[in-house]
Amino acid sequence: MKFHSKIAAQYKKRLGASLENSDAHQCEHKNWSRRDFMRLTGLAGMGAGMSIAGTPLSAFTPSPMLAALASGDCGDRVLVMIRLKGGNDGMNMVILRGNDEYYNIRPTIAIQENELWGLSQEIGMPNTMLDLQPFWNDGKMQVIHNVGYPNQNYSHFRSSDIWASASGSRDVVNTGWIGRFLDNEYQAFLSAPPVVPPALEIGISSNMIFRSGSSNMALAISNPREFYQIAQTGQLFDTSSLSSSPRDLELAFTRQVANSAYRYSESIRDAYNSSSTQASYQDNYLSEQLAIVARLIKGNLGTKVYMVSIGGFDTHADQSQYHPNLMNALATGIRAFYDDLAASGVSQNVLSFTFSEFGRTIFENGSNGTDHGTGAPMLVFGEGIGPKFHGTPPDLLDLNRYGDPEYSVDFRNVYASVMQDWLCQDPSVSGFVLGNEIDKITGLLPESNPPLGANGDEALLGHAQSLEKPGVIEIKYALSRRGTVRLQILDKSGYPLRTLLYGFKDKGSHIFEFKPSEWFLPSGRYNYKLDTGGKVYARPIQW
Repeated sequence: MKFHSKIAAQYKKRLGASLENSDAHQCEHKNWSRRDFMRLTGLAGMGAGMSIAGTPLSAFTPSPMLAALASGDCGDRVLVMIRLKGGNDGMNMVILRGNDEYYNIRPTIAIQENELWGLSQEIGMPNTMLDLQPFWNDGKMQVIHNVGYPNQNYSHFRSSDIWASASGSRDVVNTGWIGRFLDNEYQAFLSAPPVVPPALEIGISSNMIFRSGSSNMALAISNPREFYQIAQTGQLFDTSSLSSSPRDLELAFTRQVANSAYRYSESIRDAYNSSSTQASYQDNYLSEQLAIVARLIKGNLGTKVYMVSIGGFDTHADQSQYHPNLMNALATGIRAFYDDLAASGVSQNVLSFTFSEFGRTIFENGSNGTDHGTGAPMLVFGEGIGPKFHGTPPDLLDLNRYGDPEYSVDFRNVYASVMQDWLCQDPSVSGFVLGNEIDKITGLLPESNPPLGANGDEALLGHAQSLEKPGVIEIKYALSRRGTVRLQILDKSGYPLRTLLYGFKDKGSHIFEFKPSEWFLPSGRYNYKLDTGGKVYARPIQW
């Protein structure tokens, strides 16, 4: 065995990385919990997280990343991100077969050859993940080895933020990579929000990944029972059973205000009730989330990005009692999810990937567990993408001063690949979101060919002189979805002069009869702007 005690002692000095550094480790977990609590308590605001006890669901506005999805070859594509919370031990998920050093440094927790199935002669997976074997055999799965980032941070809290923000480990960025899309493209979110959530999170807290620079646009729900209440009735709190007593009238008013905050509830209810579950899911938290996502996708909700999560990966002690069950929950959940989608013929439209804030130490500790480490593998699922490996497995002999192998793939390269080749974004867009031009991973996904001019418009806007009413300009607009509409006249610099219309409109074609003299606007050049669906549409106009 070539692992030295000096290195073992050194890695224990990483603040909060192991149970032996107990004060820092417990403080780290307390800080994490406090921040989750703070995120969950934005209950009242429409865009603040609404908490529902076991399965939270957060809804977000559309983004530039999602804009091209509404048309062309990306129109039906959906992305599902599966978060493995706590730091997944990738060494026991993607296994180095026949590697003596792996078995030397993990005498108790290593996965033995007779307990795994082979992805190749050199790489295997535990039999607890046997449900994924058909994915690999049928070319629906890829493995990205040893994904991480430079200067690894070993704090759950901080490293989760780095993955969510796509920032450098020494840069503090308070927005998420999807949130930056929201801020850039959907400038009318507050004035004319969409009625369909193009992104949904199901997990314990509203994740930073969806935070924009202007606001937190999440609607968080964290209890399956309350999700089903919304999905089946279109409201969270029942008002029909209350009496006319003063107390119940006050309670009814409060419940109606709370119900109105769920701006997406009707769309969710309609999608959920128009589909059904067509696969057998195991009785666990991840499967319950994936079953909800599958039903919403099949019900044509229109949401383009989902995130689900499963916790329990912080396996500092007795790892063999917990990690195999987590691997089984992951594999069986993904198998049921894609079986469910395939039953309705939509599985080819869904790409998913796993990620975790960091991996684990390559060696086991004195408690038959592992501590916070560096890189870990990511699994990618989708029809026609594999089977392939990317990156290189961790080198168990070439270690840094903490006893960790260096990562081989930067997680931002994965993001760039997904944005460009699944979500059909130009490299300049992914470069803007990720902070600089990030190379995609060649061969991870088939290259996309978005149609020229694809912009995901939810509305059309134009004008013409009325043929029947002198001095009247007919401003015409068509909505692909019902929702709030704000129509304004702007000066040439973009300053709003008049609000012509602000209200709720059904989908379809509409005409607003605009007579400039009645609005006390002299002749000249102007612009008019329509805010709807969280997006902004503008045209020049002259009279």
